[in-house]
Amino acid sequence: MKIRILIIFILFLLLSGSLYLLVKKNDTREIKSTITIADAMANRSSEGFERAIEKREFRFPHDHGPHPEFQTEWWYFTGNLETDEARHFGFQFTLFRNAISADSIRRTSIWATSQIYMGHFALTDVANKKFYAFERFSRGAAELAGAQSLSVRIWLEDWSIQAISSTSDEAFPAIRIRAKENDISIDLNVATAKPVVLHGDNGLSRKGPEVGNASYYYSLTRLAAEGEIQINNDRFKVNGHAWLDREWSTSALGNEQVGWDWFSLQLEDGREIMYYQIRKKNGEPDIFSSGTVVRQDGSSHHLKLSDVSLQVLNYWKSPSGATYPAEWQLQIPQEKLILKITPFIPNQELDLSIRYWEGAVKVSGISDDKHVSGSAYVELTGYADSKK
Repeated sequence: MKIRILIIFILFLLLSGSLYLLVKKNDTREIKSTITIADAMANRSSEGFERAIEKREFRFPHDHGPHPEFQTEWWYFTGNLETDEARHFGFQFTLFRNAISADSIRRTSIWATSQIYMGHFALTDVANKKFYAFERFSRGAAELAGAQSLSVRIWLEDWSIQAISSTSDEAFPAIRIRAKENDISIDLNVATAKPVVLHGDNGLSRKGPEVGNASYYYSLTRLAAEGEIQINNDRFKVNGHAWLDREWSTSALGNEQVGWDWFSLQLEDGREIMYYQIRKKNGEPDIFSSGTVVRQDGSSHHLKLSDVSLQVLNYWKSPSGATYPAEWQLQIPQEKLILKITPFIPNQELDLSIRYWEGAVKVSGISDDKHVSGSAYVELTGYADSKK
């Protein structure tokens, strides 16, 4: 699911001129204007764009690149990493592409584009109980930002996702992820340990009852990650596991949907679980909540709302005033699985253009009467009134 759908509204404001700062490359990091979730969910024109209506054949590595015929898409990495001394870090690195218009008129200016890119970069330092979050915007022109399928590369200035091996005969090339803001940075190599997972109905992930209210959605649920983290003057060699979510669509949430809780769990027994629970205005989970269990051999099966029980055990109140769930019990009876999910630190709220919580969590529980543990990422949207 992700905060990604909500970003559309912000990007519309940026390109339409409501936030003039986008015009100047050197000003793109100065934007600090939060909006409410209700505003961000507002529908806008999608005329001329394709919609996710029918199942499609996925083609790799081509589909790692952009799909400009759709209005929005994202490359979304999260992961849990450790040093040799077991010092724990979590990271999130996301690049979003959004098309404001389907207009294909050619213009001569190098600045002309209908494509806007946005980046979020967050790092959790568990030992010091510190959370860092950054945001960038730029237009998809003049080499400031862009995406390409051939020799997979997605970039926003010097933040980048790039293949580090040949893609001509590789469906899932090794990838280098780089992001730096001030004295906080990540430089990681990730390589897949499992085949791609198609969510929903063979990759068609419905979000509501309306025709086309859906996305094309796949994940690489277990990426071996290694590299370096920098925090101020300290550098750490790290390794661990990462997760890539890829979605593209021309879609918005329904009028009765206010937010979601999204989980990407990596268990030490070799299984992964993705589950998002969409919340309605009355607080009840929406029937379009959905998930996937990925087994050790890479095979997977779909989860519907009735297959999962998600209970909030605790809450945390942010300095911003928002109250978020802060501990959960997740049960999947068909897997004989009962899990307790707890944040490594409470404050992993991104106070950016849209305020939301996304952070590293730890997992422990019982699977078929045996102890199971792991790490994960959780995203929580729709809990904060972002106006200051």
